[in-house]
Amino acid sequence: MNIADLEQREIIKGFKGRFIHTESFTIAFWEIDAGSELPLHSHFHEQTTQVTEGKFEMTINEETNVFTPGTILSIPSDIEHKGRALTNCKITDIFSPVREDYK
Repeated sequence: MNIADLEQREIIKGFKGRFIHTESFTIAFWEIDAGSELPLHSHFHEQTTQVTEGKFEMTINEETNVFTPGTILSIPSDIEHKGRALTNCKITDIFSPVREDYK
């Protein structure tokens, strides 16, 4: 399977994702437009985020950092977080359990 062959959907303005779902997790491949913002939120899913292209600013539990290609971070369940694309970005998220809302 080629990632580019997966249907792309805009979930939040400027956040276009392609998704793979298994019985226990979801992988999200994001293309994010510069300046797009992920509002403050939390969810019961555990999440890892890896920046593969661009610069992405994330605030997790009120601590803000800029993430660049090659960085990976872990967001535990129910922790508030938000983000902003400083440039056009490509990001890969893994969520456990499955993100039913992304199906």
